[in-house]
Amino acid sequence: MEANGIIPDIIDTKPKALLEVNYPSGVKVDLGKELTPTQVKDQPTVTWKAESDALYTLAMVDPDAPSRAEPTSREILHWLVINIPANKVAEGQTVAEYVGSGAPQGTGLHRYVFLVFKQPAKIDTTKFIPKTSREGRLKVKTRDYIAKYNLGEPVAGNFYQAQYDDYVPILRAQFTE
Repeated sequence: MEANGIIPDIIDTKPKALLEVNYPSGVKVDLGKELTPTQVKDQPTVTWKAESDALYTLAMVDPDAPSRAEPTSREILHWLVINIPANKVAEGQTVAEYVGSGAPQGTGLHRYVFLVFKQPAKIDTTKFIPKTSREGRLKVKTRDYIAKYNLGEPVAGNFYQAQYDDYVPILRAQFTE
């Protein structure tokens, strides 16, 4: 993660473990490997070694918006689930529904970073961002979220890189606001 600038662009400390991320298309996230927006369009399954009595937060962000060279909208929130019991993501509370990769044409590779944090306590929020909304997704700062909820260092993480393909216009057309 250091070699790809995730440290210090998003977080300060390398995650303790590798997060396993598998997409329905059959591809697996593998520390910086390039995947296509078509391959990652559907919500993946995510697993990590978790404590059975702990709650976790899972976040997925793109720090390279609108491009890695000029990340003026850093970070874009692609997915956020809180209060996950152990590693049962489906039983957590979705704050931001999953949205796949949508790098604009001509902006090169974007990094898509998954991070898991152990929560010190249950997080109370009624916030919900549907997959059709951009509101609440732009210029999100993982560090701010870590500080606000006292999440500490990430317990697991992984990332892939993606650039524009023919699926991106279909993805972007889903946004209503």
